[in-house]
Amino acid sequence: MGRSIAIALAYAGHRISLVDLRPRTFEEVRQLHEQAHAEIAQSLRGLAQLGALRDEQVEPIAARVEFVDAAGAAAALADVELVFEGVSETVEAKRAAFEQLGRWCRADAIVASTTSSIGAGKLARMIAHPERFLNMHWLNPAYLIPVVEIATHAGTAPEVLARAKALMERIGKLPVVCNDTPGYIVPRLQALVMNEAARMIEEGAATAEEIDKATRYGLGLRFAALGVVEFIDFGGVDILHHASREMSASIDAARYKAPANVDRLMAEGRLGLKTGSGFFDHRGRDVGAYRNDVLSRVLAMLRHQGMWREPSNETLD
Repeated sequence: MGRSIAIALAYAGHRISLVDLRPRTFEEVRQLHEQAHAEIAQSLRGLAQLGALRDEQVEPIAARVEFVDAAGAAAALADVELVFEGVSETVEAKRAAFEQLGRWCRADAIVASTTSSIGAGKLARMIAHPERFLNMHWLNPAYLIPVVEIATHAGTAPEVLARAKALMERIGKLPVVCNDTPGYIVPRLQALVMNEAARMIEEGAATAEEIDKATRYGLGLRFAALGVVEFIDFGGVDILHHASREMSASIDAARYKAPANVDRLMAEGRLGLKTGSGFFDHRGRDVGAYRNDVLSRVLAMLRHQGMWREPSNETLD
């Protein structure tokens, strides 16, 4: 992930240091640096082949990434404004890394973990000056996917969050802020979908190939055009309520029971777009224009996928 993040920042014009905190022999350091540079250059060449940049831009962008071994870590980190921790996903490894960062980084440097599984609040307790700590979870490949999930903890300083968001926006990313919650947003949602897909294969409900077609050109296409919560309001909270009730009874109550806020919206008659409010407030919205906007988003995705067919000029018997 560190190399992928480095590409994203270097692509946007920043000079980046990839810092290795593990003591190694001279030969191990040389091999690691060669491997990292080769991976970064290969990824950039892949973008060039897809027309995202020119061939002659590959090496200049790759050259913006500096490789620093453990001996040079203290000097490299002494004046950085932001450091991303990307060591192994164990508490012990992260505690050791944060102890070193606490010694070497200046007090106002933002320290961000990139963990996808450990809570920001738990990690913040390992940080000197925890007010400058937050988690920034990138989605692979980090240099392509725009969303970066920023998870704060109770003590994160507002100006630290503002600085982190501003940096992400400057490099073309879309920062999404969430609280200190397990799984953040995307991993929490996608784990449910992926586990359910695997379960459907196990049950014989459908083959892997059919499930992937359904998700690419059905589920995924719709959710590429509408947000998940927007989709609830657009179709109707009642649709989700009734579908949850049926699948809760026929498949698994624990997996499909609707949460309390869906039941509450149903009881209050707040069913989404059709009643003027649901999870969102739709009062004052030009419903016709909004529906056309949603249709245009879906149509754009269909055309992008090559799935849209022009109307036939012939009448078939």
